[in-house]
Amino acid sequence: MSAARTEANAGGRWLGLYVLAYLVFLYLPILLIPLFSFNDSIQAAFPLQGFTLGWYETLYGNPALSGALANSLVIGVIAASGATLCGITVSYMDLYGRSPLAATICAVARLPILIPGVIVGISLLILVNLIGLGPSRVAIVLGHILVALPTTVVVMRSRFAAIPKTIREAALDLGASDWTTFRRVMLPLSLPAVLSAFMLAFLISFDEFIVVFFLAGTEPTLPLYIWSQLRFPRSLPIVMALGTVILSVSFIIAGLAEILRHRGLGTARRAAMPA
Repeated sequence: MSAARTEANAGGRWLGLYVLAYLVFLYLPILLIPLFSFNDSIQAAFPLQGFTLGWYETLYGNPALSGALANSLVIGVIAASGATLCGITVSYMDLYGRSPLAATICAVARLPILIPGVIVGISLLILVNLIGLGPSRVAIVLGHILVALPTTVVVMRSRFAAIPKTIREAALDLGASDWTTFRRVMLPLSLPAVLSAFMLAFLISFDEFIVVFFLAGTEPTLPLYIWSQLRFPRSLPIVMALGTVILSVSFIIAGLAEILRHRGLGTARRAAMPA
């Protein structure tokens, strides 16, 4: 028994070391971006030449950067709104529609997460050319809705599934219609998850590059602007400064989305408790 416990402890230590090494390999390059963004040199190399905020100062007053940022924000908000609305509808009908068609649509809505981004980008480019849109902001919005839809479906489906079915059944027994039950009961209970899904969809849209690469017209988004600047070695510190800002904002939004998601689960549990 003692030997088995010793072997299990040794296996746990090796597993812990493996996880630690994996996390270092995964996140150390990301942590180097903020570090070099404060380096007073255009070379991303050690030793550091000194501390500076100059690269962050150059981010202000850049018309190309401001235009790309504005495009990303507008496209992100519109695409996140569309993806969240579709995710709410698809996931709710999958759970409560009792229709094979609803289940099929829900399964198809989650497929883009399994398809390589290059394939999605090429397919969307062919589609928008066939319908006459061509590479444009509208095409990017449609592409981002498609890319963000699986996330909103997963978030909202798990949220609706966490709400006890007795709550909906009680509303229906009291004479409420399906629409009234959804609007007055299910949707308010799911509001934290709706906000969480919107935030995650916004992040996906804001950071998406491959789809934008195929569908962007004359108005590039922020990821496309960053990619274009990487061709110039002198722009690398500015790109790292911009990347640091994006990372910080992304972590904050993702953290808020996770807090809202857990708060929504707590609300559902309290609603299910008998008075």
